[in-house]
Amino acid sequence: MMLVVATLTVAGLAVAQRHSVNEAERELQRDFRVALEAANAARETRAAALQQRCLVLVQKARIHAALEDDALDLLYPNARDELLDLMAAGNRRGTTALHAKFWRFLDQRGGLIPVVNASDLGALTEAEAAQLALKQSPVAPQVGYLPRASGNGSDEIMDQIITTPIFSTATGRPIAALAVGFDSGVNLPALGETGVRLGIWADGRLQLPGYGGKARDDLRRDLTRLVGNPAQQGLPVPVALAGTAYLLLFQPLNADSLYPTAYEVCLYPLAATQERQRQLRWQILVLGSLFCLAGLAASHLAATRLAKPVEKLAADSAQNIVRRDQAETALELTQAELQRAARFSSDASHQLKTPIAVFRAGLEELLSRPDLPEPAREELMTLVNQTYRLTSMIEDLLLLSRLDEGRQKIAFGAVDLGHLVAGWLDDLSVLPQGLDLTITIDVPATVLVAGERRYVSLILQNLLENARKYNRPGGRLHVSARSEGERVILTVGNTGTPIPPNIQPHIFNRFHRGAAAEDIPGHGLGLNLARLLARLHGGDVRLLTSADDWTEFAVTFRLAKDGQISVPSAL
Repeated sequence: MMLVVATLTVAGLAVAQRHSVNEAERELQRDFRVALEAANAARETRAAALQQRCLVLVQKARIHAALEDDALDLLYPNARDELLDLMAAGNRRGTTALHAKFWRFLDQRGGLIPVVNASDLGALTEAEAAQLALKQSPVAPQVGYLPRASGNGSDEIMDQIITTPIFSTATGRPIAALAVGFDSGVNLPALGETGVRLGIWADGRLQLPGYGGKARDDLRRDLTRLVGNPAQQGLPVPVALAGTAYLLLFQPLNADSLYPTAYEVCLYPLAATQERQRQLRWQILVLGSLFCLAGLAASHLAATRLAKPVEKLAADSAQNIVRRDQAETALELTQAELQRAARFSSDASHQLKTPIAVFRAGLEELLSRPDLPEPAREELMTLVNQTYRLTSMIEDLLLLSRLDEGRQKIAFGAVDLGHLVAGWLDDLSVLPQGLDLTITIDVPATVLVAGERRYVSLILQNLLENARKYNRPGGRLHVSARSEGERVILTVGNTGTPIPPNIQPHIFNRFHRGAAAEDIPGHGLGLNLARLLARLHGGDVRLLTSADDWTEFAVTFRLAKDGQISVPSAL
């Protein structure tokens, strides 16, 4: 009987021990997989958001225009304005904002397009910038990883590169690509209670925060050995790092990319699991079958407790997916709304031209009647003047629509800036409701700039009319021009109430009119239109000063040399 009891007891203990070991292994595999699925879901969500952001960036009209017109000298300046919020100050490690660390352009062969001043494009060494280039022009978005030194001599930094092709609107073929560098997104703490840590292995270099010294050296050795064996990819592999046991899993992050393959590295520490198994084995051997049942109950309770953060993580992941879908839907609706607004502006302007012309013709026919009373004639003249204002605003809107879409072309030639200035000042001097202004001119008799005469004239018209409208009675208006190397700088200054400092950043906004301009005719398009046309000519319009009864604007043009104009023809 004792032998039977002893045999049954030993058999029961062996079965209980084997059961506890198997249960711990299943729990380990489950926790590992759940942590990886949560990490992969977060990574895919972030990658989709980054790629969508890059797709929106490469559709900017001014970037397309500079590339399709082979105006590479304007590519980076135009892109700086279009990608203004890409390098925002909110881009700090640990934040979830989708801001970049650097960006560059690749040409249609995949080579890096050089930039003269990269101070606001993100710092890169010459060797790092060279790694952005590809062996061929991409036809689909490419994902790569750029290893960079952190500066502390131990940890590495991996920046995620998303290179998005830019296609010609005429041929549909790739003409360039935009390479944008983001934080890799793997600098995370341990996921939940599992202790899983994520890293990236690329080009023999490792980014895995929290592991240094011998553990880091051991991991590099194991990765170098395992990466060369495709059969090990995606399977947990037991490894020992500095005498501590881990499960290691690695899988490609960009298998189909033109960039070198990078691998996601996942480490699961086994120390806690092994310690738990040893404790269970000791309890079973010492306390017998009674404690075996208690151990099974404790294991069930522990599994239930460990499942709660996993369930919460799954719920949070589902919420993140819903939010991502909502953000993508809102982005698509916003883009469609902007396109509809641009089409409406253009279509409405075209449709309004004819009825306004008919209306003006009818008013002018009434004015030609000899029996028309003088009060009615004055009212009709006021209405005719209003139709001319409406026509001018419609023409401005049509021109702005073409500029926004990047369709406006410039027939460059040599334009005599001094002759245009003299002509416009003569026109202003004969306008009614004069302010008795003192006009001074410091412009050379002949100064030739590169541009199209009617658009250069429109820039001058807007600046000079503003200087007259916002002047004070008995005030002064001064126009000067000087050459600086390859450029001509023309300044227009006037006396009058200065622009308040809080209004100055907004004066070039479309339809913006300050409180001081409520009683002055205008529709808030002049400065915006003048700046866009100046930039179309390779120059700019800016406010130099507005204080102490003096406001001064400057417009920059390219100097025409012997009729040989080498400037871009579109934004």
